[in-house]
Amino acid sequence: MLLVVCPGIFSRKETCLSSKKVEKHCPKERYVGEGEAPEFKAEGESLGVQEAETGNVAELEEWKRKLAKAEKEKDDLLLSKLAADEDRRKWEEELKNLRDIEDKLAKERKLAQENYQLKRSISETEVTFTHLEKVENEEMCNNISCFFDVSANIPFRLNKGEALITFEEQNVAQELLQKSHHTVKLENADTVVRARPVELEMGITFQLHVKISQRKINVSNIPNLRIPDEWVRDKLELSFCKTKLGGGEVQDVTYDRLSQTALITFARPEVVNNIVKGAAYPFHTSEQTYIVAVSPVVEKSFERFEMFSGIPKRTLLLTDIEDMAEDEESIQDMIAIHFQKPSNGGGEVEYIKYISEGSKVVYFETDTETVI
Repeated sequence: MLLVVCPGIFSRKETCLSSKKVEKHCPKERYVGEGEAPEFKAEGESLGVQEAETGNVAELEEWKRKLAKAEKEKDDLLLSKLAADEDRRKWEEELKNLRDIEDKLAKERKLAQENYQLKRSISETEVTFTHLEKVENEEMCNNISCFFDVSANIPFRLNKGEALITFEEQNVAQELLQKSHHTVKLENADTVVRARPVELEMGITFQLHVKISQRKINVSNIPNLRIPDEWVRDKLELSFCKTKLGGGEVQDVTYDRLSQTALITFARPEVVNNIVKGAAYPFHTSEQTYIVAVSPVVEKSFERFEMFSGIPKRTLLLTDIEDMAEDEESIQDMIAIHFQKPSNGGGEVEYIKYISEGSKVVYFETDTETVI
């Protein structure tokens, strides 16, 4: 066995096997510069360093994976937040739309509760006391009752070459209607016109009964206070019992939060007249004073509703009037002059309307005494 000593490498004497094992196991020589300390590294130590470096790389990859996962979770959270914000915006818009619908329904409900107004003015009429009626119940003394006979105007289409003529006496119209054909002088020429009855469309009549309470009022536009309904009723009673504002003793308060309205009943009837004159009333709360709307309680009902069709007794339809060069007013006057003469079987004309071009709609007022 041959022993080989490698000088300058080992600090102590070490031996290596000869032949092929020498090259495999003997470390190579390393020359150290001047002033540089020799460095010794064993084979096991080098493997440990490599394993440590491999471990560091694996740990770094693990942290990169965790960071990527965290970034993905962060992006998912941001997307979820954006989706939630969009959903919230949609729900807020839906809530706003529902509130708008609620406000609209409240306004429509308010309009439905307002007094019914007749478009046609009612003329002044002298009232004569006739008799007394026995009071059957207290409610009759607390209300003002009245009724109106109402009838709808009936439309009638007047076409080209036709005229409507109304006489003061119905017997004149009926006699002319029996003769049927009449020769009328228009522009120095004789024209044969035909008299026909006026067949009207369906008409209606009814009675409108109105009952106005002298002890109850409607209150609307009540603010939506964040307090129980019982407290709102108490505050309404306190506000409407103030005599200096025209109020008086309150007997009952019915409050509806949904419609923001209330029905208030007073103990004395004269209080209602004082309050409804202004159409508005101050409503006091602990925080501030609101202005609410007040109106009388009016009950309306329809009775004696009737539908009918008829023919006016004093009005005739003249047809087959030839088109002339004269204007409508001149032709109209010529026809009126002809039918006013007693020699032609006519009489006093109350109204006449002639159409030379196109068509027009005229309206008949219902008069059951002058309708066949």
